[in-house]
Amino acid sequence: MMRYSIDRGLLGLVLALVLLGSGIAKAGSQKIEVEALFTDAAVLRIDGQRKMMKVGQTFGGVTLVSAYSQTVTLEVDGKQQVLGLSRRIGSVYEEPIERVVTIHRNTNLQYQTTATINGRNVPVLVDTGANIVAISADQAPSLGILEFYNGTPGRVETAGGVMEAWSIILEYIDVGGIRINKVEAMVIDGDFPGMVLLGMTYLRHVEMNEKNGVLSLTKMP
Repeated sequence: MMRYSIDRGLLGLVLALVLLGSGIAKAGSQKIEVEALFTDAAVLRIDGQRKMMKVGQTFGGVTLVSAYSQTVTLEVDGKQQVLGLSRRIGSVYEEPIERVVTIHRNTNLQYQTTATINGRNVPVLVDTGANIVAISADQAPSLGILEFYNGTPGRVETAGGVMEAWSIILEYIDVGGIRINKVEAMVIDGDFPGMVLLGMTYLRHVEMNEKNGVLSLTKMP
């Protein structure tokens, strides 16, 4: 049985990076294949040579600008190109279209919005202090999460004491059109948290910017 803790009454959990699939691109005379994606790193095959690259590194004239769970941004010949899994791009650069969601801070100095979880709309609290999306066992059935007891059992420490919890995988979470598939979540026994905590298992896939009481979530396609 695993044991987790909550930082300042919220969740804390170190997550493993997940190896993903592959995509292929051709840039000029180069053939670039994405074999695996990590957070801030990727395994690329450039003209037949495999290379594990971290963000900022250059190999074979290709610079890894950024890496997420589903896309990488590469700089080739001074131009940036976004390559998604199983998506082909050519030497002609096309400006990627960003998807941006803005959330205004409420009177409680919190960022609340509505998310679609597995096809059902639910209020969520954006919480960068929670390393995982958290759902109470009382609320889970209303989201169609009925068999969470079959998830990986664990225990979490909350302000109310140590609680039983189960780690599960949500089919997807969508906030304003920014959809992330296969999101790890924790269902906690009882009625805590009172609102779904949108933690880092979702937020790590987006770029966040906070200014003048407005939080912007940005994701490339």
